[in-house]
Order: sequence, then C-alpha cells, then structure tokens
Amino acid sequence: MGEELAEGLLEIKENSLQTAITPTQEEHFVLIHGIGGGAWCWYKIKCVMENSGHRVTCLDLASAGIDHTDPNTVLSFQDYNRPLVEFLQSLEDGQQVILVGHSAGGLSVSDAIHKFGRKIKAAVFVGATMLKLGFASDEDVKDGVPDVSEFGKLDEVYDIWFGLGQDHPPTSVMVKKQLQRKLIYHMSPQEDSCLAAMLLKPGPIQALQFATFTETEDSDKVPRIYIKTSRDRILRSYQQDAMIKKWTPSEVYALESDHSPFFSAPLLLIDLLVKVAVSHGSGE
Repeated sequence: MGEELAEGLLEIKENSLQTAITPTQEEHFVLIHGIGGGAWCWYKIKCVMENSGHRVTCLDLASAGIDHTDPNTVLSFQDYNRPLVEFLQSLEDGQQVILVGHSAGGLSVSDAIHKFGRKIKAAVFVGATMLKLGFASDEDVKDGVPDVSEFGKLDEVYDIWFGLGQDHPPTSVMVKKQLQRKLIYHMSPQEDSCLAAMLLKPGPIQALQFATFTETEDSDKVPRIYIKTSRDRILRSYQQDAMIKKWTPSEVYALESDHSPFFSAPLLLIDLLVKVAVSHGSGE
C-alpha cells in the first residue's frame, strides 16, 4: 500500500488540473464517518492529504471508533453529533474548514451547515445522506435511508439491538458480518474489508432516524459538493439522484466505487477533494 500511496501523491502533485500545494495554500479538512464507522475509515485519505500539505482532522462521533459510549444509550442526534459540534465551536473566529461527510455522516454535515455556516468553507457529501432538514418527511426517509431490500428483510441484513426493550424501537444496528463485504466493500481491497470487519461497531440508529434540522440564514451560503458512489449497494444511485435534485449542490461528481470510496477509490477521492480546495479558496 505504501508504494501505491506514494505514486498517487505524485499523480496528484503533477496533475495539470491542480495548482501546486504550498504551505500558504493549506486547507483544513474535517472528515466525518458513517454509521458504525469511525475516524479509522479515513486512514488512506489522511495519509496522502497530510503529505500533500493539508491539515486533516478525523473525528469519532459518539459511540464510534475509539469512543467508548454505548450506542444503545445515544438516543438523540444532538448527543451523537456533539463531537463535531464541539469541534466547530472550538474554532476561532475567521477559521474555516472543508467539511466532508460519508454515508450517514451527511446528516452531521447538514446539521453543521445550519449551525456553523460561517465556519465551513465548503461541504462535501461522499455517497452521503444529503437532506436539508433531515428526516422531516416520509419522502426524506425514502431518499436517505439505505435501501437494502434486494438483500433481504431488515433483520436478515442487520444485527439489531433493543437497548430500551423489545417493545421499543431499535437503538442500534450493524450490517451482519457475512454481508459486510457484499454490501459495503465489494470493490474494496480484501485487506481493507478485513480491517473494517474488525473495527465496525453497532451504530445508534435511534439517534439518526430522528435527525431533523432548522434552517438558518447561513444555510444556503455554504457551497455544497456531492460525490456520487455509482456502484453503491447501500445508498442506491436513485436515492443519491433524488437528494441531489431536491437540494441541488453547486457541483456533482461521480466515482466508480462501492459505498466506501476511501477504500475502493482513495486516490480518485483525494483528487476530487483537492479540486474542492482549489475551487473554494486557500488558507483559513
């Protein structure tokens, strides 16, 4: 993998579509994982982009990654997204970041756009749920909730936990081990899907399914970029297209990738993120 990343770094630096990356052009990228993932998902992206001169912060949301919170106790989106909110609150006036969300991490990005629009230089949705007001309607649920019906009923696809009791809605879910590669990583290197199988955790589904947001005067001032994952088996192409049509971003790109382009197409994803940095200014 080291040689591949080194070659990819040279490609990015030499690409005629990019400007030279210098310390004065450093951007600060903040990368947000999807449900059940963690900061670890972005290890390839972080390695190359930091070597290219950018700052990269990868956050664990509540109960994700190395955060030890029990996902069955994370019952509100506010609790789940608190690590990102606290990070953005900590930025000094005038500091801006490029915020990147994958999968359900798109909900975290949308929430941040409404609350901290002036601190976000650009928002990038990578195969992500992009809903302006969250799950505010049945149509939003249809567009933004993964469609795995092709692979069976929900309890055949997911392990489901009922932290509040069987007579209450589920509190956490995780794609069954035997289906993870088929659904999430089918184009990714075997070693990456193996790593993911070791690190994926149940995600706090109750917190996510009740995520709703309030629009502010800054909500439409943040440039939004959508990166489609065209061979996605979790968030299907028709769902991504519906969300793009409903809340149209300023730019749309497509990657020939599975649901996890940080594994299956890392260099192409990095190239697009660098394009975003070049397009939307330099420095903080």
